[in-house]
Amino acid sequence: MKVLEIQKDASWDLEFETTRALLKQLEDKIPGSLGSMDRIVFIHKEIISQISESTRVHLRLFFEKMLKHMRQTGASDIDLGGWGANGYPWIRVQGSKKQVQLFGRYSNNALDILIQNILSVNQRELLFRERSLDFSYVVKSEEGTIFRTRATVYLDLDALALNMRSINTEIMPFPSFGFHANIVRMMSMEHTREGLILVTGITGSGKSTTLDSIVDMNNQNFEGHVVIIASPVEFVHRSNKCLIRHREVGRDTRSFKQGTIEALRQDPDVIIIGEMRDPATIEASLEAADSGHKVLSTLHTSSAIESIDRIIGETPPSEQERLRNRLADVLRCVISQKLVPSKDGKRVLAKEVMIVTSSVKAAIKNNNTGEIYQMISEGQKYGMSTMEQDLKQLVMQRKINPQTAMSFANNKRMMQQLLQPY
Repeated sequence: MKVLEIQKDASWDLEFETTRALLKQLEDKIPGSLGSMDRIVFIHKEIISQISESTRVHLRLFFEKMLKHMRQTGASDIDLGGWGANGYPWIRVQGSKKQVQLFGRYSNNALDILIQNILSVNQRELLFRERSLDFSYVVKSEEGTIFRTRATVYLDLDALALNMRSINTEIMPFPSFGFHANIVRMMSMEHTREGLILVTGITGSGKSTTLDSIVDMNNQNFEGHVVIIASPVEFVHRSNKCLIRHREVGRDTRSFKQGTIEALRQDPDVIIIGEMRDPATIEASLEAADSGHKVLSTLHTSSAIESIDRIIGETPPSEQERLRNRLADVLRCVISQKLVPSKDGKRVLAKEVMIVTSSVKAAIKNNNTGEIYQMISEGQKYGMSTMEQDLKQLVMQRKINPQTAMSFANNKRMMQQLLQPY
């Protein structure tokens, strides 16, 4: 088990003791006979709703101190509560999850109180109904800097668990991604304002960072209207040359599907859909792209071919041929990315890029997606590359080890062939 040690300051001990005593006092009010959701609802109705505002503020500030330390250590995530956490906070630093002992160890009841205290009444009631809640949380540092986190609360063996992901306060310049000029033109509203573009990858692969960079590039250079539909909203863009709207699912609109349909009546040039997570959202996304808008969205897939197959597989077999034709007509580009451990102990972006050429379009329509990998590998003049080709480049640039490339490759046999000289 990895344990992260952080330097204490002089105020920690007193603050810990005060907060620990306060949580113990509140814990003692919870009847031992309660179990499961009854206990969690009791905390909502009889503790959080009854304590003074000054107590709530104290607990919230203590909680936010954890978030500030997470930020200072460069962690991407913090986890709190639930049986799996063993009473300690955990943070993820450069891809590794580590236990933090600085903040002390707490009971599940104490952590349930701490977690519920940062939620509004409506958020708590939604959590009880759905057994899960996604939301955003804003923290202001002592220097006045504001940073946002993306959060989810869920149940772990009848105890509340929380994950918070740090959202970058600065946007990576789009040129820093090193995309081919064809890809840059495809992402630009100056070049085209129609078609579907997908950014895919597992959780934590930087999909949101890439989307934000695309939005920022257009915001700096071209006049238009961008509607962002997210769950929750992460980075908040300031309108510059573009008018940028942010609509959070569950707060400003009911669902991704509903937000996409509503966006069509809001005179957009670009619609950003946070995730194509269900058939209804996929259908709405294709409809938006069909209607002549540029649509960007994400999928939790690791390759371009898997992305196409996932979208088609979300519909009944009787509808799949129609969907294949529709997808082939509107899809323009798929970027599949991974964050790979680098030699310097950090992480570096590896990406697969597929452009929908006439050959790729025909393969999608004819249900021959297995042929697309070869098309990507031979399409470097268009700006395409397989994940394996990009990993090889990182090895050649001495940014990653050959063993790392093999570990993160989608096609192990091809990766082995590409790495033979190394």
